[in-house]
Amino acid sequence: MEEEKVGGGDTDAGPSGNWAELTHVCLINILSRLTLEERWTGPMFACRSWFSACKDPVLHSVFDLETRFDLLAESPRWWTPEFERGIDSMLRSVADWSDGSLAEIKTRHCSDRSLSFAAERCPNLLVLSIRSCPNVTDDSMCRVAFRCSKLRELDISYCYEISHESLMVIGRNCPNLKVLKRNLMNWLDPSQHVGIVPNEYLNACPQDGDSEAAAIAKFMPNLEHLELRFSKFSAKGLGFICKGCLNLECLDLSACANLTSRDIVNLTSNLKNLTRVIKPNFYIPRSVFHTERYGHWNLYDERFQTDVFRI
Repeated sequence: MEEEKVGGGDTDAGPSGNWAELTHVCLINILSRLTLEERWTGPMFACRSWFSACKDPVLHSVFDLETRFDLLAESPRWWTPEFERGIDSMLRSVADWSDGSLAEIKTRHCSDRSLSFAAERCPNLLVLSIRSCPNVTDDSMCRVAFRCSKLRELDISYCYEISHESLMVIGRNCPNLKVLKRNLMNWLDPSQHVGIVPNEYLNACPQDGDSEAAAIAKFMPNLEHLELRFSKFSAKGLGFICKGCLNLECLDLSACANLTSRDIVNLTSNLKNLTRVIKPNFYIPRSVFHTERYGHWNLYDERFQTDVFRI
């Protein structure tokens, strides 16, 4: 009798049933309440019908791993080929299952392989955030530019294989771009990255700040939000931006060591819509900066409290 009760239709707690027999609509309703990570670590492997439901395009308009990355301390493991292959596999799967409906990609440590695949299959992409991707290059960014012309937001922070050429092509082909984030790692005091980010990657920090500024100014005139933390561009580059991007409302210049407060005040004076400008909040004597780039950094910490800007 007890065995019949367990396997039968009702219990004291209410009716029981076979979860594998839920309709597809019910499954989608349930799965839509879970995060991407939760779906990938449980329901997807429950049974064939659940796996099929997890691939429904309705669930794949957004691919967001950035939220999860933000909750964790950065790890050297993230910079390994094995980790990159795992991210690539997830992104390719979601891009395929989305059936063209994928509108947001927010991740790190993907490569050209998965990004090119996503660009080909997701022409409705509006938001692309691919921070810290050492193997994303101009090649896949050009594919994004030509295939995803509706792009509105782009974050390519800490992607050192992406050059000003990509900025030009994106600007030409994505006229609706409003937000650009092109932040670099803390090259003024790279100690926070040592042991996590490979040294050869830290040393590959882009040096052509003014070229990037010129590309942004010429080909992205509709920008409203621009982040260039730790950029190496000069007052000349900032001048390009302030002449070419007249719709800017927010401009983040945190730790841009080649700019002075006077440069920023003078050059941004013509930006009538600018409501927020974040200036470099530290001071480095120019003569010392150009002769000994890192030699006396501890002394500067004591005299000018430069620790306030470290990320």
